[in-house]
Amino acid sequence: MRTKLSHFAFDLPQDLIAQYPEKNRDESRMMVVHRDTGKIEHKVFKDILGYFDDGDAFIFNNTKVFPARLYGRKEKTGAKIEVFLLRELNNEARLWDVLVDPARKIRVGNKLYFSDEHDNDVLVAEVVDNTTSRGRTIRFLYDGTDEEFRKELNFLGTTPLPKFINRPAEELDKERYQTVFAKNVGAVAAPTAGLHFSRELLKRLEIKGIGFAELTLHIGLGTFRSIDVEDLSKHKMDAEYFQILNEAVEVVNRAKLGRHRVCAVGTTSMRSIETAVSAESLLKPAEGWTNKFIYPPYEFNIADAMVSNLHLPKSSLMIMICAFGGYELIMEAYQQAIKEKYRFFSYGDAMLII
Repeated sequence: MRTKLSHFAFDLPQDLIAQYPEKNRDESRMMVVHRDTGKIEHKVFKDILGYFDDGDAFIFNNTKVFPARLYGRKEKTGAKIEVFLLRELNNEARLWDVLVDPARKIRVGNKLYFSDEHDNDVLVAEVVDNTTSRGRTIRFLYDGTDEEFRKELNFLGTTPLPKFINRPAEELDKERYQTVFAKNVGAVAAPTAGLHFSRELLKRLEIKGIGFAELTLHIGLGTFRSIDVEDLSKHKMDAEYFQILNEAVEVVNRAKLGRHRVCAVGTTSMRSIETAVSAESLLKPAEGWTNKFIYPPYEFNIADAMVSNLHLPKSSLMIMICAFGGYELIMEAYQQAIKEKYRFFSYGDAMLII
């Protein structure tokens, strides 16, 4: 039983954490892991075409990342403050859950000013509550329409690259830290397995007769939160909003009932579908919040293939991959990935588990 956090530790050289994406989305490397034989192949991502046939189905998370990182200044002192928008609490009142840094300077009642490059104040927010040591609830003081307000947020915000990418967000990240099928705005992190799919590759998969099912799970920062308990059964995931509509359910269940392959693209797609399993072990429509944490041993119900990035040691994402691919096989695959200098994390290379 692999239920201890320390089982999922390995030494990852820091220089293998990708700082930039590959030039072309579908030309990152792809390790193919065969669960039945233990065989491991080294391919390029667009070779994924060769592993799927007419009637198979892919499940994509179509969440869209919003520019959640803002830089402002505190009233009176002018101290620089980073504000990370986590989620909107009340649309009409413009209330948001945020993280602030440095947090010790920010108290209830403080006003924060957000300016353009010419130091003209564009937005003002007031701190109305403390939620955690770094967490605050803020209210934006804005009289315009909702559309105008969102335009200002998009103008001021930057792409919320995760902290292991050690550089400020650049212009290229606006496009590349977003999947080509992103539609529903609400995530503060990209569903990174989906970043490898180009429009051309999707078209070629479609021509081959492969079905696409889209669901939405808005990824929060909890995805990157470290696990601080040794006993995995005691770890609590942050809840994230998800929605699976009838259209997606039909695509997936048609493939499943026809004994075709169903491939979950990413851990967020996998968590969503495993939260929405019918009594007959088929997918069902669902909407709500999921805090499902998948760790070995776990019986998967819907997908029999999975695309994933290469994740950090002891992360909830890496632990799920071990549950799906088999602990020994995935740990061996990760050692091979390090030896072969695969690129890890959000902008890194891919793994296909079949």
